[in-house]
Amino acid sequence: MLLFVVKQNRRNTTLQLLKRATAEKRFGRIHLIQINIFWTRPQSYYDQGNGWRGTWEFDGGAFMNQASHYVDLLEWLIGPVERVHAMMRTTREIEVEDTGVLNIKWRSGVLGSMAVTMLTYPKNLEGSITILDERGTVRVGGVAVNDIHIWEFAEPATYDSTVLSANYETSSIYGHGHPLHYQNVVEVLRGEAEPETDGREGLKSLELLIAAYLSVRDGRPVSLPLDF
Repeated sequence: MLLFVVKQNRRNTTLQLLKRATAEKRFGRIHLIQINIFWTRPQSYYDQGNGWRGTWEFDGGAFMNQASHYVDLLEWLIGPVERVHAMMRTTREIEVEDTGVLNIKWRSGVLGSMAVTMLTYPKNLEGSITILDERGTVRVGGVAVNDIHIWEFAEPATYDSTVLSANYETSSIYGHGHPLHYQNVVEVLRGEAEPETDGREGLKSLELLIAAYLSVRDGRPVSLPLDF
C-alpha cells in the first residue's frame, strides 16, 4: 500500500533553490525566520460549503487548511522543531480559526514565527518566507512563495545566477508544484522512483499542527515530539 501526501510548495522552483542553500549550509547561523500567509476567505467562501467549510469535523481552520503547506516548510527547510507556542482567534461566523500566530523554536536553537490570516482585504496578498542569518538574507514572497525578492549571501555560488529565472508569475495561491508531484506519483506506480512525500513526511507537519492547537487549548508552549 502506498500513501502519497501532496506537498506542492516543495516543488516550487524558488523553494528548490532555498532548499539547496539551506542544505549546503550557506546561511551559517540563522538568526530569525518569518513566514507570512496573508490571504482572504470572505464569509461567502465558508457559506458555499453546504455546512462543511469552517468546521472542526470536516474542514479545519487557517492553519490546518490554508496554511498547512507552509507549516510543512518549517521542518523541510530548517529541521526538527523543539517547541511551539500559538495564539488564534475567529472573526468569521465559523467554528475554526481564521487568524493566528505561531512562535517556533527549532532544536538547533533557531527562533521563528508564522503569521496567518484569512482576513486580508480585498484579495490574497502574500505567502512568504524570510530567513535572516549571519552570512545571508533571503526573502521569497509573492502570493505563493513564487518570487524571490532578496537573495544575498556573503559567499557566492554558481546557481545564484538562476534566481531570476526561478521566479514566476501566478495569481493562484497553489503555485506550480502540483504537476511535478503527480509526475512522481506516476513514476512510483511504474516502479521508476521512490515517493518524495509519503505518509511519514505528512506526519511531520500534522504533528506540528496538533501541537499548535494543543498550545492554544492549554495556553502554554508545547514540546515536540508529541507523546501520543
